[in-house]
Amino acid sequence: MGHNQGVNIVADCIVNSLGFNTQEVLDQMRAGKLGMREVKGITLSEPTAMVSQIDRVRWNQIWDQTNDMPSREQFTFFEQLMIFVIQKVVDTAQIDPKQENILFLFSTTKGNIELLDSNLKHNFDAERVHIWESAELVTQHFQNSNQPIILSNACISGTQALVLGKSILENQPYEHLIVVGADLVTPFVVAGFQSFKALSPTPCRPFDLNRNGLNIGEGAAAVVLSKTKKGIVSIENGAVTNDANHISGPSRTGEGLYRALTKTLKSVDLSEISFINAHGTATLYNDEMESIAFRRANLLHLPVNSYKGYFGHTLGAAGLIESILSAHALEQGIIFPTLGFQELGISEPLDIVTTERNCNKPFALKTASGFGGCNVVLLIKKGGKDA
Repeated sequence: MGHNQGVNIVADCIVNSLGFNTQEVLDQMRAGKLGMREVKGITLSEPTAMVSQIDRVRWNQIWDQTNDMPSREQFTFFEQLMIFVIQKVVDTAQIDPKQENILFLFSTTKGNIELLDSNLKHNFDAERVHIWESAELVTQHFQNSNQPIILSNACISGTQALVLGKSILENQPYEHLIVVGADLVTPFVVAGFQSFKALSPTPCRPFDLNRNGLNIGEGAAAVVLSKTKKGIVSIENGAVTNDANHISGPSRTGEGLYRALTKTLKSVDLSEISFINAHGTATLYNDEMESIAFRRANLLHLPVNSYKGYFGHTLGAAGLIESILSAHALEQGIIFPTLGFQELGISEPLDIVTTERNCNKPFALKTASGFGGCNVVLLIKKGGKDA
């Protein structure tokens, strides 16, 4: 992956059902708060679904009270979320997004998919449903002249964007890279997972014996990656693979994830890793596959957690949100428990974290897997690298 000169996460912001900035979300998680609730009318067949949604009333209040925000009518909710988190991270990092040495990278699976709903009244033109259209509009809002990059690779998109971002900064003449990810809960998205019988009617239970599916969530996040500024963590390594097993089912042997782990772990002593933040969707096949891949990679001694029990599966934003949370946990020396887990329900004896633990080792792993057999592993290091 290039010269490994050092790529740091220097600023971050999360918006989801638990909060409107990273610290709010962290505080709610440490309090064991649940972001999911039963919602009526969000499905095409069942009366309700357990989903994790952003409070729209509070969102409108926060948007209107934030300096330099455009009119909400100009942008869809999806685009508003991206603009908000980007503005927060450029302010924190004290960078000017107009600069030519800054590139935007967008991560999403569905974008403005709700605009396809014939029952939804809106004033946006048909082109707005395309992800590239939203990416260009958001980039133009920040007056950046570079062509934005879009990464839409199922549920690994957010984590893969960080791996790609590292590679871009190491091999191209950019100084900073703004990575932003977002996805929304819509009837279309919920119906898709319903068709697979993959939704849980109750809060999801990653790796648990009684797990019976995932909860769909929505959210947005952004980070500034930099090779000249110090950050709380550095991106040390990463790998992307595809097991080519099935359009929606992962390899039963965890082959793709195992290969991504093997490539990533070449650069680290396993005894220096604090924890693995797994994809942990609480579906039957994902959690089992991950456990097999971790065993094959000789990682059974490491603490494992999943954040899906707090705010659900946020699709294209998931990997970015969960990587940010893992970075702060690593920096603060804590490992979050896996909300919803009670009894081991996978074939391998993973050390699933059930209560908050302390950690002092410098590295953490983030994994994700998605439809089409895609897999990604990200390795982060506490403290970041010197600019």
